[in-house]
Amino acid sequence: MTIKKILFPTDFSEGALNALPYAVDMAKNYGAKLFLLHVVYDIANASGLYVPHVSIDEMYKELEAGARRELEKFGLEERRDIGAVEYGILRGVPYEEILRYAGEREIDLIVIGTHGRKGLDRFLFGSTAEKVVRYARCPVLTVRGEHRE
Repeated sequence: MTIKKILFPTDFSEGALNALPYAVDMAKNYGAKLFLLHVVYDIANASGLYVPHVSIDEMYKELEAGARRELEKFGLEERRDIGAVEYGILRGVPYEEILRYAGEREIDLIVIGTHGRKGLDRFLFGSTAEKVVRYARCPVLTVRGEHRE
């Protein structure tokens, strides 16, 4: 088994933070390049709602700039010893963009955190991790967040 490229998609949540050590450890052990990716959810595209482009374009520019800053510092201490890290900020439906990004870069492994959402929250937001596992062409390691009652 050869693992040279590891994708770590993050939404900056606690679940993602719990999964980061796994991605970092595997990148170190395999000498793999680590790809950190954040997808800004494109609500207008996903919902089909009309939103004036001037205001929404400015909003997305600000969201993407903030996401880039957050991504570059996300887990910085844990990944200090990794030489090869690439950052990506995309806009769209998260699982679709994660899968497209992984395919375009021929990713060998995806490491993704899960939220453990239930009920209405899960129905409304779905599970990005579940869809990535279902449709990815490479292995996916899911890391469950801390269990809470």
